[in-house]
Amino acid sequence: MDDAELRANLLRLRQEHRDLDDAITALSRAGTFDQLQVQRMKKRKLLLKDEILKLEDQLLPDIIA
Repeated sequence: MDDAELRANLLRLRQEHRDLDDAITALSRAGTFDQLQVQRMKKRKLLLKDEILKLEDQLLPDIIA
């Protein structure tokens, strides 16, 4: 993947991460929610965070001081 593709993928993953965060917050505020569904959403959110970090590492070169 070139940098443009990596950046586009990174933006998509960040948006999905934010959307999940908003959905989890909305479900929690509603009071009546499916705990299993929330757990699955949180797990997906963690997986997205890992993918985001991997892409950021690919885009930002390691600088040895």
